[in-house]
Parts: sequence; structure tokens; C-alpha cells
Amino acid sequence: MIKRSMTINGHRTSISLESDFWDALRRISIQKNCSLARLVADIDIQRSNKLGTEPAVGGLSSAIRLYILAELTAIAGQSSSEIH
Repeated sequence: MIKRSMTINGHRTSISLESDFWDALRRISIQKNCSLARLVADIDIQRSNKLGTEPAVGGLSSAIRLYILAELTAIAGQSSSEIH
């Protein structure tokens, strides 16, 4: 588990993720041509927007893991459709 601090939407926060998740998040930020802090801020905004419509499950670290899973699932879906 690696803990990193960053400023998200004007406030400092610490995020704990496994190194593989940090690596995946870094790759996604490069692919989207944005900073790691900007990507995490966007994930946090999406998470905050969902809080009114869905029950809260976990914190920001969980939201980041779910975001990475969704991104990788989308990429895998694109790859499999290219094969068929």
C-alpha cells in the first residue's frame, strides 16, 4: 500500500492505493493527457455527484479503484470487439 498526498479541489488529501493501482492511474492520466491530481479531482467530483443518487460505498480510494476497473473494462471491450 502506497500513501500519497495531493491537493484536490483546493484541499490536501491523502490517498492509499496498491502500487499496481497507482501505476494504472498514472497510465490513464497520461493517456487522457492530464495530471494525476486533475484525474483524481475528476474522479472525486464524479463520486460526489453520485452520492445523492446512490448509497455511499467507500471513500476516494475505493472510487479510484472502481474508476480504474471501469477504464480497463472499457479498453478490454474495445479490444475484444476489434478481434471479432
